[in-house]
Amino acid sequence: MYFVAAALVVLAGLFYAAGNNEIGDLGVEMCRYGSTFCDSPIYVLVGAVLAGLWGAFVSIR
Repeated sequence: MYFVAAALVVLAGLFYAAGNNEIGDLGVEMCRYGSTFCDSPIYVLVGAVLAGLWGAFVSIR
């Protein structure tokens, strides 16, 4: 689950950069298909936090 949380953090950063037109043509394509996430990348970041919390909750040590 930590892997999913890390991947979502990276995606949140990519959507943030795409929303600010910082990554060129890749950002245009990302915002075409995921315009909601380009407008509000905080949604993906909240998902990452929840995945991290869930991973911490269900981990067995």
